[in-house]
Amino acid sequence: MGRLLAYLRRYRARFLAGCACLVLTASLAMSVPLLLKCAVDRLAFDLGGPGAPLEGRAPEGFAGEGPCLEVLGHADVSTYVWIIIAIAAVQAVVRSCSRFLIFNVARDVEYDLRNDLFSHLETLPLDYYHRQTTGDLMSRLVNDIGAVRLMLGPAVLNLLNTPIYYAYGVSIMAAIDPWLTLAALAPYPLVILVMRSNGRRLLEGTLRVQESLAEMSSTIQENVSGIHVVKSYTLEDVEAERFGTQNRRLRRASLELAKVRGMIGPTMRVVSALGILVVLWMGGARVAEGRLTIGDLVAFIGYLNALAWPTMALGWMFAMVQRGRAGMQRLETVFAESPTIADPPRSADVPAPRVERGEIELRDVSFAYPDAPETPVLRDLNVSIPAGATVALVGRAGSGKTSLLRLLPRLFDATTGEIRIDGRDIRAYDLLELRRSISMVPQEPFLFSTSLRANIAFGVPALGRDGEEGERRIREAADWAAVAQDVESFPRGYETMVGERGITLSGGQKQRVTLARALLIDAPILLLDDSLSSVDTHTEERILGALESRRRGRTCLIVAHRLSTVQDADLILVLDGGTIIARGDHETLLAEGGLYADLFRRQRISEELEAI
Repeated sequence: MGRLLAYLRRYRARFLAGCACLVLTASLAMSVPLLLKCAVDRLAFDLGGPGAPLEGRAPEGFAGEGPCLEVLGHADVSTYVWIIIAIAAVQAVVRSCSRFLIFNVARDVEYDLRNDLFSHLETLPLDYYHRQTTGDLMSRLVNDIGAVRLMLGPAVLNLLNTPIYYAYGVSIMAAIDPWLTLAALAPYPLVILVMRSNGRRLLEGTLRVQESLAEMSSTIQENVSGIHVVKSYTLEDVEAERFGTQNRRLRRASLELAKVRGMIGPTMRVVSALGILVVLWMGGARVAEGRLTIGDLVAFIGYLNALAWPTMALGWMFAMVQRGRAGMQRLETVFAESPTIADPPRSADVPAPRVERGEIELRDVSFAYPDAPETPVLRDLNVSIPAGATVALVGRAGSGKTSLLRLLPRLFDATTGEIRIDGRDIRAYDLLELRRSISMVPQEPFLFSTSLRANIAFGVPALGRDGEEGERRIREAADWAAVAQDVESFPRGYETMVGERGITLSGGQKQRVTLARALLIDAPILLLDDSLSSVDTHTEERILGALESRRRGRTCLIVAHRLSTVQDADLILVLDGGTIIARGDHETLLAEGGLYADLFRRQRISEELEAI
């Protein structure tokens, strides 16, 4: 909970003001039963009826030394009524202020916590997301943080309110009749027993519910994102059954939790009702004996009623605190994940290096994914790429081409060896500088649920709002990627909204939009990871022609399965089993035979068969 205290310290002035309002609210609320006592005693004395002392004497504590007379003198009943009305009005205002202040602090903490969690998620490496499901992370960002807010708002308010009410109520009741107070509060230790016996069950049950909810959220997210796959394989019933199983698991966990919660509320009500019953029984006898006035009895019942809600709220508050604790535990597991790829330590007076030319060198580079460290996907790679050169990476599927590209912007770090850009180890660059110097088109194109304009300008968001110049550059990039004609054929052009992950576009259109996004960034290094696999040969030729002029001066690494894409590359690296087995230009590799020549012949035969 240390993290939450740090957040609360940011708003301690408002929080303490809210606490002061709580104290004032309780003070006003707990003065009402005392005023009722005085009013009833005054009325009984005036009428000389039941509860008034014999022989017309004023009740003990009323004739001179009572607190009401000390302040109000011999006030009549109507005066007490108006005072109670005034107190209720002031109490309403102060109570509203206390809730406004404390609940708003809880909202502000929720806001800060959600921002910080999202920012922290942005710093975590890709392997973390390989281990976590999207639905689980969404559940933590929404449900768990919401549970923390409820703990800091309503739960904390009642946690502070309850002891104040008890302090006032018990002290005043004890001043009237200590023995009756002890008897009335005798059932209340049951509250402590119920809390102790159900505390761990509440926490564990809440964790199970929130984990089940996260699992179900993941299934929903996967099915909505992959609905086209589900429908294509006619697996609607299978997925519905899987969801139903998870939903039943959530219902079972929720019902178990509800049973535990359900035991607490009635126990609190029984305790409160027993206290009032004791007061009516013992207090009534004391009134009949003349040891208490009717006003005293009314005050006792008033104070027990005032304590009834804080007592009953203890159970609700306790459940909410446990739910918030469970949510915070789940959040802490995310915060505990440290970014394994980070900026290098650097003193303030040392300027950060910049990537300028784009020269790349790999020295004995090997790499294995963190979840399979015993299975390297790249082994002892050594290659030097001059600035401005175009290098193609070819080979069978799974030979490590995509993995190699991921190492350059440090999406992953090499397990051993060193990657240098412009003569410096890439770990010497700040991540922001390194990644801004590399423009990458991933193997699987990803589009956001926004306009085509915003998707193309994603790497340079200011261009999407930069008037004519921004419009010109966006259209130019779209033209280079051979997607401008497609976009202009849409009814809304560049303002066309794409569905989630670009589902409204074809595979080739998605690839070309992501290519336009990369070409819009004037970065010295361009990485194309099989970015033309979904376009036809004619469109590919147009794009390659545009790229020929566009990539001049840039170091360009191209992963391609279609070898016609890379025939004009300055250098072709042939990978197999994570190692470079051949290198050279197109003609040299064909003359040498081997894997490259074999792949080229197979593709040529396939193209000829398709043309028949």
